[in-house]
Amino acid sequence: MSIRAGKAIRPNSVLEEEFNAFQQRYPTYDRTRLLDELRRTEYSRLERQGQIYLDYTGGGLYSDHQVQSHLDLLQNNVFGNPHSTNPTSQVTTHRVESARRSVLSFFNASPDEYECIFTQNASGALKLVGEAYPFTPDSQYLLTFDNHNSVNGIREFARARGAAIHYAPVNPPEMRIDDGKLAALLDQANPEAHNLFAYPAQSNFSGVQHDLAWVDRAQQKGWDVLLDAAAFAPTNPLDLSAVHPDFVCLSFYKIFGYPTGVGALIARRGALAKLHRPWFAGGTITVASVQGDRYFLHVGAEGFEDGTLNYLTLPAVEIGLEHIQRIGYDAIHTRVACLTGWLLEQFSGLRHSNDLPVVKIYGPLDTHMRGGTITMNFFDPRGHFVDHLRVEDRANQKQISIRTGCFCNPGGGELALGLTAGELQTCFSLKSRMEFQDFQRCIDDKSTGAVRVSVGLVSNFADVYHLIDFARQFIDKNSDEV
Repeated sequence: MSIRAGKAIRPNSVLEEEFNAFQQRYPTYDRTRLLDELRRTEYSRLERQGQIYLDYTGGGLYSDHQVQSHLDLLQNNVFGNPHSTNPTSQVTTHRVESARRSVLSFFNASPDEYECIFTQNASGALKLVGEAYPFTPDSQYLLTFDNHNSVNGIREFARARGAAIHYAPVNPPEMRIDDGKLAALLDQANPEAHNLFAYPAQSNFSGVQHDLAWVDRAQQKGWDVLLDAAAFAPTNPLDLSAVHPDFVCLSFYKIFGYPTGVGALIARRGALAKLHRPWFAGGTITVASVQGDRYFLHVGAEGFEDGTLNYLTLPAVEIGLEHIQRIGYDAIHTRVACLTGWLLEQFSGLRHSNDLPVVKIYGPLDTHMRGGTITMNFFDPRGHFVDHLRVEDRANQKQISIRTGCFCNPGGGELALGLTAGELQTCFSLKSRMEFQDFQRCIDDKSTGAVRVSVGLVSNFADVYHLIDFARQFIDKNSDEV
């Protein structure tokens, strides 16, 4: 079987030889062959367009079958606004509730314990929690350094209500949680107040997978736990019968590519009952009165779904979940682990003639408790960083899709890049409004971002081989020559 479907590979080619060596190094890769057939039949546009897609943490890819199945459903049914009992509304309501049940089933979440609330995306789910969580001046909001900005943003709701805000550090270079410091911070929960602890199951910056055992440990110390599963769920099973976070946020396009614009907040019923929404909207109330100046929210998911749901796309969520279930997480996780392990070895082995490393990886250098996200910077033979935007521009010319910046994860980026609180505070004091170009000038001799590559559902060896081949062009090149 060709390792790059659609393109002939000579038996004695370097690529073929490298692939054979890779298979010997990672024999479990052979168990994932069904993904090669899937790529050939359902994702053939990658080869037709010559695309090397390595941004799965940014967004998953959809299969032809998903799109066609959704199109067939739309063409063969009449769907009306679900906020009614007419025939077309009833058809839609059935599909919405079917999608809701499918989400809970996919994550093994008992409907007796959990509710599924549909949102615009993971950020929308986080905002629902942040704006409605009962923070008081006696409360605490604890989060790890490597959270996504949408988790960081909840601190503004906490701050507005006088709650204390604490960050648990992660330790470079592996970017793992400092267990001792986190345990000490968890011990500070105020038993007389509501306390919220938020962390990612997998960092979207470093790929580190944080221990899910922290969920139960935190709850036992008096914390409600918000688990960001957006980067974790695409390649790892999340079993909510084994681990019981109070809130879980995710975006479906990260898992299976289509549809975009739909996410979910999966919340324990008891935790959901603590939330106090700051407003009401169409679809969220049972009764509202102008003259009586009263309103009554729906109990459960409907009380948090503002306005009309994106009801035409929700059936596509169920189709996407079925797609992943047919493939199985075992094959997806195994393939990602094999390709990630090989990439880490190859990147670590890239050296200039003077033996200085070509890349510096921010995160673990092995696959233990880490996902398929690798973040790094390129350095020249003098030890100067190569502007990540130049690296991205060169990758674009090769049809390689990677991502650069800090990936909406400023805490992880600041620690990895060695930016201190003093430096940042000095920069931010210079202007009342700061653009990215101003920030770059202020930091001056330090990188303001990094290069991120990520493998996923239908990545193959040819993808990662061509990435390493691309990276070799930076050997013995000064930063101003790139």
